[in-house]
Amino acid sequence: MILLFTDFGWSGPYMGEMRAVLLRRAPHVPVVDLMIDAPAFRPDLAAYLLAALWPAAEPGDVIVAVVDPGVGGPRRPLAVEVDGRWLVGPDNGLFEIVLRRAGSASCHVIAWRPERLSASFHGRDLFAPIAARLATGDRAGLVVQPPTRHRDWPDDLAAVVHIDGYGNIVTGLRASLLSPDAVFEVDGQRLARQRTFADAPPGAAFWYENSSGLAEIAVNAGRAAERLRVAVGDPVGLVA
Repeated sequence: MILLFTDFGWSGPYMGEMRAVLLRRAPHVPVVDLMIDAPAFRPDLAAYLLAALWPAAEPGDVIVAVVDPGVGGPRRPLAVEVDGRWLVGPDNGLFEIVLRRAGSASCHVIAWRPERLSASFHGRDLFAPIAARLATGDRAGLVVQPPTRHRDWPDDLAAVVHIDGYGNIVTGLRASLLSPDAVFEVDGQRLARQRTFADAPPGAAFWYENSSGLAEIAVNAGRAAERLRVAVGDPVGLVA
């Protein structure tokens, strides 16, 4: 399976063009949109989402991960084998948190180049073709080299990394590492933990462990991001 993790959104031709390349080159491999609205231009935030969604991949799968504000610049294109799965994308820190939590990893720079390589769309012209190769067992065009590391980034990030379509606030904190009695403070409001939405009264704000294992702030039958006036990248306070 090939899974796509990008900040492209549905607007424009970008997802369609990438999927077309994958289906032409690996027609028998299913392609799944894992996430198309990762934080735009922010690999430092998207890295925590990618690590949380990583368990969706199984051995042999390939994730094409593209949050790439430096496309066409000096950053290198990578293919990283992590615990039997492949990550393909830019060397800009997007893979940093996955690599920290990995049991084993082998990093490769993509040396292969297509005849046509747009300066601004490596997702279509470089990453998708390599992902199709890897999904069919072909490792040609890769050179072993270590990735650029971002060791100053925290293991868990007390900030907003995503706001979903319901207005829920996803943080970069793993809920399993927080106390059941942990309290968040956002916009002057203190938020206690609930197991799920049904455990909070309608209109109440709270936090819970979401389905990807991250701490998420929500309002039962409401929009937490609007209520608490936060945007992607804003810090969240943890007071207890």
